[in-house]
Amino acid sequence: MRVVVVGCGRVGAGLAVALAAAGDDVAVVDKRAAAFERLGDGFGGRLVEGVGFDRDVLELAGIGLADGLVAVTGGDNSNVVTARVAREAYRVPKVVARIQDPRRAEFYERLGVVTVASVGWTLDRVRDALEHRALAEEASYGRGEVALLRVELPQHLVDRQAAEIEATGARIVAVTRAGGAFVPAPDEVMAEGDVLRVAASAAARGRLDALLGGGA
Repeated sequence: MRVVVVGCGRVGAGLAVALAAAGDDVAVVDKRAAAFERLGDGFGGRLVEGVGFDRDVLELAGIGLADGLVAVTGGDNSNVVTARVAREAYRVPKVVARIQDPRRAEFYERLGVVTVASVGWTLDRVRDALEHRALAEEASYGRGEVALLRVELPQHLVDRQAAEIEATGARIVAVTRAGGAFVPAPDEVMAEGDVLRVAASAAARGRLDALLGGGA
């Protein structure tokens, strides 16, 4: 997987090192060359000095071939602009941005940008967001037996009923559509652009994952 990490602070550097160690092709962008020292001598990824939302800078980082971009600078505005450039200008399949203002986060999620606040950031969640476009875990309960999942409705489930999704054993808690949210009835027809919050056990999650991938 090719990933561009914009922002080489504590979070960005840790994420870049971990992704590279897992075998991913990683490029790191920061406006200060000194920030790259956080990566350590053994980091083998590409380093690009410059502003993360500058197209020339992003192209030097390989944005044209990137599978994902993560914007984790210290400012919401920079992360928002970087995410939008990656999403809208370069059609990067998976874009994740750290946005601490919940009002902005909700808006940009509707544009297809996965948003995460600084609290609770883990590598597993970032990788989940990067690698599984349709499904990402937002919270877990008990000892992890039940998870709350964020599901971006894939194209093959558009015009299918909520009951077909719940046949996996998962339960749709809410559907976000066109800026509003509601709890669907079983016969509610899913629409393009819907984002679902779904509660699922481990077994139901496996079946849901198969359905989202077109395997059911």
